[in-house]
Amino acid sequence: MKRVRLSYLSLVVALALTGCGTSKVVTTYNVDKLPLKNAKISDEQLKRWSHLDILTDTIPGMSVDKAYAELLKDKKGVKVIVGIVDSGVDIEHEDLKAHVWTNAKEIPGNGIDDDKNGYIDDIHGWNFLGDITKERLEYERIAMDKTLTDDATYQKAKAMVDKKLNESGQGKARMQDMLTQTTASDDVLKKHFGKSVYTVEEVNAINSTDPAIAKAQKVMKQVLSYGLPVEDLKKEIQKELDESSNYDAHINKNYRTVLGDNPKDINDKKYGNNNVIGPDKKEALHGTHVAGIVAQARYNNLGGDGVASNNVEILTVRAVPDGDEYDKDIALGIRYAVDNGAKVINGSFGKAFSPQKQWVYDAIKYAEEKDVLIVHAAGNDAKDIDVEDNFPNDSDDKKTEFASNLITIGALNFEYGTNVVANFSNYGALNVDVFAPGVKIYATTPNNEYQYLQGTSMASPNAAGVAALIRSYYPDLSAKQVKQILMDSGTAINTTVQVGGPKGDKKPFSSLSKSGRIVNAYTALQMAAKMSKK
Repeated sequence: MKRVRLSYLSLVVALALTGCGTSKVVTTYNVDKLPLKNAKISDEQLKRWSHLDILTDTIPGMSVDKAYAELLKDKKGVKVIVGIVDSGVDIEHEDLKAHVWTNAKEIPGNGIDDDKNGYIDDIHGWNFLGDITKERLEYERIAMDKTLTDDATYQKAKAMVDKKLNESGQGKARMQDMLTQTTASDDVLKKHFGKSVYTVEEVNAINSTDPAIAKAQKVMKQVLSYGLPVEDLKKEIQKELDESSNYDAHINKNYRTVLGDNPKDINDKKYGNNNVIGPDKKEALHGTHVAGIVAQARYNNLGGDGVASNNVEILTVRAVPDGDEYDKDIALGIRYAVDNGAKVINGSFGKAFSPQKQWVYDAIKYAEEKDVLIVHAAGNDAKDIDVEDNFPNDSDDKKTEFASNLITIGALNFEYGTNVVANFSNYGALNVDVFAPGVKIYATTPNNEYQYLQGTSMASPNAAGVAALIRSYYPDLSAKQVKQILMDSGTAINTTVQVGGPKGDKKPFSSLSKSGRIVNAYTALQMAAKMSKK
């Protein structure tokens, strides 16, 4: 990799950053003339690209390695509890178990609510989902229960379900036709070749005047182009067919009944259990990955590296199923994390409908009162959330914030230049605050494994990790100040970039978020040091 010459890397000084007492001189990056990286990113770089430095590596990382090497190597921080409100976390993972929060007020396994918080044996957090793994989307729940919201929202939700039912029927017919043709053509070619397994080269080489064989050849050319063996493809088609067939049953099923609570009553709090992994460890993939981005150990020759692993403990709140989360679970989950000492809470979830949004708003305000920062993913619909709904948020009218402790994160790609914004990331000049790495992030997954995943779900914990670093080394700074630091200290990008949606839709990066910046741990810690001294 060619090292970028310093002549291209001008540094500028940001002065008089106001609002939280940030009026000290802080160095920030100017990358307007940064040459694009032409060399292919290496496997080693890709595994930890979010930790790299944009000036040194021409990769839009958060300068985490540089921060550790130059700013933190001789410093000691305090422990920071980070709440992971998600699908569950594999707290037994080899690269996470040393960083799992333990409730010192509870005696494990005695079946008694020792700390009298309403949650028996909540040793490492709480599971508000019990044994639930799958759920309906919120608009599906609304369409099946019009008492959840106003008539206009109900009609909108019902129209979406009706459309999906229609598409499901059409999709079922297409899948059935595809399965029928694939099976019939496969049978014809098995007989033609006199064997059960054949290659795409053999199919391409067929030269037959038999109409049945010619038709089978045409079908199987397309089938084999998907890159799967025929039998595997037939299984995938059958799976899609089953899902289409089961949609009507899905939207009418109340998955919640097994919990035994009333989801319309925020005061009905005694439900769930203490199994923060969940009933099936594989279903904790999303939450385990999110936790790893923040807390997996650094430089231990296992998997990737956590942003803030040295001084964090992960408190798990299981509240996000495969489907849309309930507002009640999110509201109670935030309050649980706050009450048990979390100073940063990561929320890598979101939805377009929120019938009990006020419960979540009140929980956000409660966290603000207790000086807790909530870091939230902007969403993966490639839409402008200044216009489109995306919950939870900190502005009911999309203009005026009701709290100062929630920061919303968009996702970056590892390619600096026109494609620096992830093509799935939501954006918004008012309702997205800053961007962080979110494409091909390498982190922990269940059963001591590691994977690349992507989404604003990954960008959020990257930013939360930097927030945890600040709160660890500069614990006197408030949640409001940490939010402002993440925004004001970031690297500004003043070029025009591609956003998701219609091809060729380009916008100034500065218009995609309130700050127009990308998170930078190095400059954030510099700014934190200045503010802390003041």
